[in-house]
Amino acid sequence: MGNPIQKLSDNVSLVANADTWIEGKAIQQLEKTAQLDSIVKAVGMPDLHPGRGYPIGAAFLSRSKIYPALVGNDIGCGMSLWKTDIKLRKVNLDKFEKHLSTIDAPLHEDWKEYIDSRLVEKGLMKTNFDQALGTIGGGNHFAELQQVSDIYDEAVFNALDISKNNLVLLVHSGSRGLGESILRNHVEEFGHQGLDEKSEAFSHYMKRHDDALKFAELNRELIAKRILKRLRGNGELVIDVNHNLVSQFRVSQIQVSQNQVSQNQVFESLDSENGKGWIHRKGATPSDCGIVMIPGSRGDYSYLVKPELNSNSSAECLYSLAHGAGRKWRRSDCKSRLSKRYKKSDLERTGFGSRVICKNKALIYEEAPEAYKSISSVIESMKAANLVTPIARFKPVLTYKTQGGC
Repeated sequence: MGNPIQKLSDNVSLVANADTWIEGKAIQQLEKTAQLDSIVKAVGMPDLHPGRGYPIGAAFLSRSKIYPALVGNDIGCGMSLWKTDIKLRKVNLDKFEKHLSTIDAPLHEDWKEYIDSRLVEKGLMKTNFDQALGTIGGGNHFAELQQVSDIYDEAVFNALDISKNNLVLLVHSGSRGLGESILRNHVEEFGHQGLDEKSEAFSHYMKRHDDALKFAELNRELIAKRILKRLRGNGELVIDVNHNLVSQFRVSQIQVSQNQVSQNQVFESLDSENGKGWIHRKGATPSDCGIVMIPGSRGDYSYLVKPELNSNSSAECLYSLAHGAGRKWRRSDCKSRLSKRYKKSDLERTGFGSRVICKNKALIYEEAPEAYKSISSVIESMKAANLVTPIARFKPVLTYKTQGGC
């Protein structure tokens, strides 16, 4: 199969097996972004696809400067996984769908005390966007009840204390309008220019960026809790990882083993005095935060994986992984491609027998499984690159997108 980490140029790499579908425009965006001032290294993941000017499914290492536009407008978008006490044998999809009929709306007043206390605990001030807390949003965001399908590593899986007989809940959402307002403010003042790490503008952006990460994490928490409350279930957070962010990186963080020394040359062009840089992740999951979940489309599996941090590939790929299956089709093409084959009601069911709640007519076509790559091809590319070891995979039971408004 050859080396799945393809060297496209001196500072650009792509993780993809020979049969992994990658759009040419996405590679062009990856290579062009790598030419920005102070960018040291760019890596495309197997879920790489075109974005608005910058590719999605990629990580970038910079020296002395950051680029807010690379992080994008949904700062803190990420995944949280919750184990629940909802028994598989008690699943009734008709009842579940009825119970989840109004969760697009802001949380009721009876949540106010809890939200206020959590804002204080996270050190967050009230914002104009607090009404959106606990709501999923549009695009590819979702909340999905899943069941265990296959376990590949019993020991690691059992250590997470996830019951094979219960559902898990996977939540994918971000900072809602807060992240968008932060990027808009930056672009209005600086355009797409980077920010020098010694500047006041840099410090201002990073403070707001870090607050947006906390806001996104709280948003996912509230989404999960309101869903579990509606379904009369209890849950416990297992994983929460952001995949749209910029974070400081120091070469001294690398646990150097004999076979890693050559790969650490990737970081030689960082400031030799302190070995410091900045990793921008645009739709890329950090691999240095422990076990992570990588979802497929609504009609495909999701994989729980263990990052292989001690491999040569980990440093080469900027300690980053794919964040999902990645789009295969542009949103504007989906309805014309699918409407002759499927009615809207057809897309509310999947080959697994699972159900999709999505009353937005355009969105249900845009988010159809056919519009995404196969998640198995993404996982196989990362396995071949020695980036991950699969622990288990899960299949969808009920996917919630929206009741019509986002």
